[in-house]
Amino acid sequence: MTRPYRHAEILSAADRATDVLDCFGRTSAGLKRLVPFDAAVWSATDPETGLVTAPMLVENLGSGEGCGAYWESELLEENVLPFRDLARAAVPVAGLRAATGDLPGRSARFRSLLEELGVDDELRAVLRVGGRPWGSVSLFRMRGAPAFGEGDIALVAGLSGPLADRLRRFAGPYEPDDGKGSSAPGLLLFDEHGEATSINEEAREHLAALPDGPVVPSALGMNLPIWVIGTVLQARAIAQGRDRGNARIRLRTRDGRWLSCRASCLSGAGGRPGPVVLVIEPATPADLAVIVAEAHGLTPREFEIARLVAQGLSTSEIAAALFISPHTVRGHLKAVFGKAGISSRGELVARLFAGGHRPAS
Repeated sequence: MTRPYRHAEILSAADRATDVLDCFGRTSAGLKRLVPFDAAVWSATDPETGLVTAPMLVENLGSGEGCGAYWESELLEENVLPFRDLARAAVPVAGLRAATGDLPGRSARFRSLLEELGVDDELRAVLRVGGRPWGSVSLFRMRGAPAFGEGDIALVAGLSGPLADRLRRFAGPYEPDDGKGSSAPGLLLFDEHGEATSINEEAREHLAALPDGPVVPSALGMNLPIWVIGTVLQARAIAQGRDRGNARIRLRTRDGRWLSCRASCLSGAGGRPGPVVLVIEPATPADLAVIVAEAHGLTPREFEIARLVAQGLSTSEIAAALFISPHTVRGHLKAVFGKAGISSRGELVARLFAGGHRPAS
């Protein structure tokens, strides 16, 4: 059986999925027959920051109670194969034992968590297309199983782009507030150790609308979704100089609304990193512009031109701003209209920047 045929089997199953979580489940079942594994974690990621977001599928790792420790190690410790590096690697897939010369103890993640869980090897992959990460997966083999080999890594690498493309098709457009949830910002405060210390009622309401997934207990009398915890951890990582990215994700509620979640580390005494404040609120069209453009399959140049159209620039003004000919601008606009299923600039603004219909899967 050739590898392309193996890919086709898995992708055909993914094409029958009704949503991202279903896509993860179908893909995992098909992949397990070709690359055996004992447990797995599949997660959607924010395509701009690479941070995990909803939904997440955890298979054969209990109730996911170790997720908090897993992502704390991922973002705040020196590790082998962090997802942030894999997202930029020539091949966005790697095995822990292969990368460490069969010495997985070189990884803090392995020493502090995986070894205790009985994990012998981990294969990690970032699902990316167009340079943007739309998902991540960790496959685990327990003690007694062979390490992931070159063939396993190559097979999963061949699925990275096609699966990412399918994930981004599920990204929906901005949906104006319809009164289903609070429109006010929710606020959570975490101390310098990452423990939640206070929350307002708007945040409770927003969090209650999120889909099911792994959670972390808190002293606030409620469990906090791992996506929120990951965003806070990223803010701490940035404050500690471990990353220069943004601590922000976009995620969908159970009823299809989009929320924006962002965290920032405050300064403590003597300039030391202090508490982290997290804001969760309804996403605006601007928050979702890139996601919606990607869901329609626009190239970076096409999105740039669409954005300038939304700002009210004429064809000649866009051409001058981008140092290209008006003919080239019109060609890009024609491509945008075709991909988005529209026929005018007004429809473009409405579809990509102020709401519209979900792109076809």
